[in-house]
Amino acid sequence: MSITADPSPRFKAGLAGFFWLMTIITGIFAFVAASGLVVFGDAATTSANLLAHEPLFRGAISADLIATVCYVAATIFVYELLKAVNGTVSLLAAFFSLIGCSIGAFGVVLRIAPLIVLRNSQYLGVFTAEQQHAMAYLFLRIYGQSSSVSFVFFGLHCFLIGCLILRSTFLPRFIGVLILIAGAGWLTQGFTNLLSPTLGRSLSSLLMPLGILGEGSLTLWLLIAGVNIQRWRDQNSDLTHLSRD
Repeated sequence: MSITADPSPRFKAGLAGFFWLMTIITGIFAFVAASGLVVFGDAATTSANLLAHEPLFRGAISADLIATVCYVAATIFVYELLKAVNGTVSLLAAFFSLIGCSIGAFGVVLRIAPLIVLRNSQYLGVFTAEQQHAMAYLFLRIYGQSSSVSFVFFGLHCFLIGCLILRSTFLPRFIGVLILIAGAGWLTQGFTNLLSPTLGRSLSSLLMPLGILGEGSLTLWLLIAGVNIQRWRDQNSDLTHLSRD
């Protein structure tokens, strides 16, 4: 009896779906929990909100970190699935995603910095309260810009895996189309926020649902239906033979 250490493609699909679902859930919580605390253009009110709702804000930061870790895991399993279509493109997609996750991890540090500034006044006694509020708000603004950069890389990731799904034989094409749209939406949101934050905020209510629809559809499909194992093996075998030739 032969034993292989390589998990089946359906098992990989289930893990990819699970970790992507966790990414979506924790990411939405992190966004919603902190959205009402930051008042655009008002450093003093924002600082007061953070101090008054510190457990909620720390919960949002923790959820943000969990989402980043889960997305790293989802990236790895999606790469393992889609390398059967094209290993180079799948690796490039994973590379873009991991860059985005690295920026996201740095963003967690930027998010917790305001609490350090506001809570450790004994170390920052040389600064006035207004200056401390301004520094705390500045860290949050930098975090917002870093998130825009990460959206660009996540958009590239989604766009490439959408292309791979369209070329695959083991996943439905409509999922590929939805992921392509999600990737284009994340790219648009990232670049728009960098070029014109005001326009970016106005477009986010349209682009965010498109991104969640695309990623959510792929997540549910991987969790519920998985992949066609025989077609995955056939396509993976064809790619292996082609690379050898």
